Amino acid sequence: MDKRLKLIFVALMVLLAGCTGAGSGGGGDSAQSGGSAAVDMEGTVETGGGDGGNAEESVDSLQVQQRAVIKNGYVDLSVENFSQSQSEVESTASSYGGYISDSDERINRRSGGTYRSGTLVVRVPSEDFEAFVADMKEVGEVERVETNSQDVTDQLVDIEARLSNLRVQRDRLRELYENANTTEDVLAVEARLTEVQTEIERLEAQQASLENRVALSTVRVSLSEQPPGPAQWYDVPVLQAFLESIDGAFVTLRALVVALAYALPYLVVFGGLFALFGSGVVFVGRRALRRLRT
Repeated sequence: MDKRLKLIFVALMVLLAGCTGAGSGGGGDSAQSGGSAAVDMEGTVETGGGDGGNAEESVDSLQVQQRAVIKNGYVDLSVENFSQSQSEVESTASSYGGYISDSDERINRRSGGTYRSGTLVVRVPSEDFEAFVADMKEVGEVERVETNSQDVTDQLVDIEARLSNLRVQRDRLRELYENANTTEDVLAVEARLTEVQTEIERLEAQQASLENRVALSTVRVSLSEQPPGPAQWYDVPVLQAFLESIDGAFVTLRALVVALAYALPYLVVFGGLFALFGSGVVFVGRRALRRLRT
């Protein structure tokens, strides 16, 4: 009997354990389902948040791309050969789709010889501004580099708004001009229409200038060869030294003659005065001696 009770007790425990396991498994499935749902919902939110972030980044990127910025630069280089470096600057500008807008070249003279220097004004697409400046640093020995930028977005927006208003005014004035009945009205409308059209053309020219400076950056590249050192006196050829000595002697003689010509009037005047003064002193001295003797 005890064995039967034990078997029944064991069977009940097994059944209870099975039911508990089933309940736990269902709860686990539910939890897992709930967890999956939570994960799915979080994933959706995160995805939406990611899309929102990308959208914001896209807007920011679009705003950055729409900014109108004028870029300018200055590069001062010391080069070995001016002509070769000039050709290198021109070819580099051409490779970026740019061009040389202005240039100048100077020949500088020193006692030891001559050297050339000059400046090239280069226009390159603004998106290649930094790359072009970096390439220019490789042309020669860098003495100085300057870059600056100017945001003209607000100016362009203001100009466009003013142009829109003026164009509307122009259209209305044209309608009034066509419907004007009296000569006085025609002249008044025509004068105002001329003023509006002049202002439109001025603003359009300003707008085109700003857009051109935004599209094409300006880089001033200054090139200068190394100045020659002073020549040593013993490096001069013998014949050249002899001829220069003769020239120096004539120059010195001419300088002495000129100096004498300047000094001669002073010598005559002041020499005469000194002679008269000396004669007077001698005469007075002699008379004084005679009186003393007597």
